[in-house]
Amino acid sequence: MNKNYVIGIGAANFDISGRSINPLIDRDSNPGFMNISVGGVTRNILENISRIGYPTKLLSAVGDDSAGQLILDCSRKANIDVSNVLIVKNQSSSSYLSILQNNGDMKLAISDMHIISHLSIDYIKKNHDLIVNSDLMVIDPCLIQNKDLINYICLNYSSIVPIFCDPVSCSYALAIKPYLQYIHTLKPNELELEILSDHKANSLQEKIDACKIVLSKGVKRIFVSMGKDGCLYCDNSGTVLTKKFKEVNMVNATGAGDAFMGAIVYSYVNDYSIDTTLNYALAAGIIAISSKNTISSEMSIDKLNEIIEKERG
Repeated sequence: MNKNYVIGIGAANFDISGRSINPLIDRDSNPGFMNISVGGVTRNILENISRIGYPTKLLSAVGDDSAGQLILDCSRKANIDVSNVLIVKNQSSSSYLSILQNNGDMKLAISDMHIISHLSIDYIKKNHDLIVNSDLMVIDPCLIQNKDLINYICLNYSSIVPIFCDPVSCSYALAIKPYLQYIHTLKPNELELEILSDHKANSLQEKIDACKIVLSKGVKRIFVSMGKDGCLYCDNSGTVLTKKFKEVNMVNATGAGDAFMGAIVYSYVNDYSIDTTLNYALAAGIIAISSKNTISSEMSIDKLNEIIEKERG
């Protein structure tokens, strides 16, 4: 079996988002706009990679409901190979509900990902060849719902296939702390970095020091997303870089991290320099926040290069 594909193990969701027209008022009905799309951190990262131009395969679980069918159909259209996704009878698919401020930033979200508990060690064993013959593995912390499963994946595959992970949230960042030694590339935000390192991450120097703590746990590379301040990169060779692009109008912040990670993965499999990787990652984030959808239909290598050229002036 040939390589030249990225495998993802994790969430595939049915996403509903609502954006308020005016600043949100708690405990009240807020006029706004609703949007439905397909999501899930791992699935989203894979779609971004596929749209940029690299083959992907998804290992996940969906229900035998209309939402599950939509997830599979949309993923296929995005060129994600979903032929090995587990379809669980009489179960509802994962769903994610987000409420956005009028500026596009997320106020809160609720996720129902119970179906991921149906992923088993036997399921992973059945897909062993698919995993070991991939270029790298993308996971998300929803796998922590089954500790035996994530233990099995980390112990059996981290030395064979590089594992890339987005902590996703503060609670999940806490949950994946015991697995840092198995993660090759990590993409936390500043709050998640503080939890992973048990160190303050306010100033740039504090963030760098926090990264060094996480690197000492076994992680090889860290990309810290810092919102309007761009990205901080640190690795176990001692390299420290920061980069940011000019701010743009934000429509929806929901998919920015997935796009950012997708570009990091794409750059890794193509053996690009860290400077090029940061350019692509920041450009991907801009494409994502400029779209009302979780994943922008404009995501492509040409669009990334166009944004990078504009940034250069």
